[in-house]
Amino acid sequence: MHDRRIPEWLRHAPAPSVRGFAILAGTEAVARGTLVSVFPLVMYHALQDARGVSMVYFLIGLASLLTGLMIPSLVRFVPRRWVYVAGTQMYAGGALLMTVGRPETAIAGLALFTVAVVTTFVCFNAYVLDHIAKIELGRLETSRLFYSALGWTAGPASGVFLYGWWPAAPFLIAAVAAYGMLAVFLVMRLGNGRLITRSRAPVANPFAYVRRFLAQSRLITGWLFAVIRSCGWWIYVVYLPIFAVQNGLGDRLGGIALSLANGSLFLAPLMLRFMQRTSVRTAVRTGFLASGGLFLLAGLSGDIPAVAVLCLMCGAVFLILLDVSAGLPFLLAVKPSERTEMSAIYSSYRDVSGILTPGVAWVVLLAAPVSGVFLAGGAALLGAWGLATRLHPRLGQARIGVQAYPAAVAALIPDPAEPA
Repeated sequence: MHDRRIPEWLRHAPAPSVRGFAILAGTEAVARGTLVSVFPLVMYHALQDARGVSMVYFLIGLASLLTGLMIPSLVRFVPRRWVYVAGTQMYAGGALLMTVGRPETAIAGLALFTVAVVTTFVCFNAYVLDHIAKIELGRLETSRLFYSALGWTAGPASGVFLYGWWPAAPFLIAAVAAYGMLAVFLVMRLGNGRLITRSRAPVANPFAYVRRFLAQSRLITGWLFAVIRSCGWWIYVVYLPIFAVQNGLGDRLGGIALSLANGSLFLAPLMLRFMQRTSVRTAVRTGFLASGGLFLLAGLSGDIPAVAVLCLMCGAVFLILLDVSAGLPFLLAVKPSERTEMSAIYSSYRDVSGILTPGVAWVVLLAAPVSGVFLAGGAALLGAWGLATRLHPRLGQARIGVQAYPAAVAALIPDPAEPA
């Protein structure tokens, strides 16, 4: 009798849905979006050197990469939900460290915040692969970007404005958003994910599953798409503000440009419709071709800063098209028994791009201005456009069901009344 008074959602946790994951991603977007344009300014003001900023990002990227690769081993001893909770606390701790205002605490806060990103990202993707069908992954990516649009659109501009008004303000907002992220996660009651019984014992070496990744060419191709796309965003987020400061365009232009570009996230449903009417392959190739060409044009017009910034902003719109489509080739190729391990591999694209971009930029800046970094990014994006020719034309489309098979076959047989 007492059971009747207990709400149904308390007795039986609802199955996680696309909307629930999108809300969780949207909450994270507030924390990251508020600080994404503030971090480069803080680091540049603290070090007063673009090459020094590149070196700090390079070292932090190495630490984050190692952390991401260790998470699959960690979740064998620590429940996945506690790893995710720890990630949200690192978000808050990194943001609060930045409020101290010292160069060493700024570097430590950036490192902690970056490790938090990869920690939560590995767990998030593992949960997605546990609860969302592969045919729904495209809709999830679109919903995730749509719900994240407010944080990524309003966050960068408001972050730099708040930083100019009171330096601690954007970091406090990010810490509050991190605790909101924790609250959404607890309400969703995701637990530790589904248990998949393997036909073999789990590997003892945390890096041994890299061999499984290297043995699957589809996973390698999808991972390279994610790395190169992320390199494009690194260039836009880190080096556009530095380019603006060096050319007298002001500290706030980088945040404003990022907010305006991220406004295209509201077009994510239209981008999904374009991908569905064409194919994943067409969407991926279009995004890489257009963004690569515009980044090259920005590098060539470095002597005209306003034109370069405009080209980068237009290129970022196509990077968002890649956010919708370029992650699907990897996610669609993952086997159920390798969800956690391959989620760690996939999440490493952030860290690898965080190592490659400042590393290459550091070398480029030895002989060229910041606009040379835009040229290097454009060349990489065009290289990915060429690599996308290897994608299957029907990738991501629904398979023909058993009941629909006779009708599908009949549709392929020409009508005898029609001319041959």
